[in-house]
Amino acid sequence: MELKFEVSTRVARPVHEVFEAVADPAKLSAYFTTGGAVGRLETGATVQWEFADYPGAFPVQVVEVVQDQKIVLRWQANESVPADADPVVAAGYMTTVTMTFAPLDDGARTLVRIAEEGWRETPTGLKASYGNCMGWSQMLSALKASVEYGINLRTGAYR
Repeated sequence: MELKFEVSTRVARPVHEVFEAVADPAKLSAYFTTGGAVGRLETGATVQWEFADYPGAFPVQVVEVVQDQKIVLRWQANESVPADADPVVAAGYMTTVTMTFAPLDDGARTLVRIAEEGWRETPTGLKASYGNCMGWSQMLSALKASVEYGINLRTGAYR
């Protein structure tokens, strides 16, 4: 059994606009990283993401970026650990996130897919994968609302 998932949505904007809403830290901070994002998603970079519901900055390694097509990230698995343990240190391994962007309807819309894989095949790994699946699904909804309508769905939801 390999623990992995994929979520997707369609955004009624051209690929470049949708891609930039993810790659640009100011844009990403406006709808997803409730504590902010530092650093543009570029191949070889390590950026920081912070979420109000998970205090502390998360380092995110940017493995590969193909402009307007793909972003591959690696970050620490976020498994349930004892309350007094640092979750990044306790998990001790990384998962891989792959985002793809594909034009639809002669470029008027974009199909965004996010897949994540690499959890340990344990009960805590399974639970962590479910949590991240929910998080990425929420991210896609927030991305769509932000890019299409200028609405931040996460405002007040986690603070």
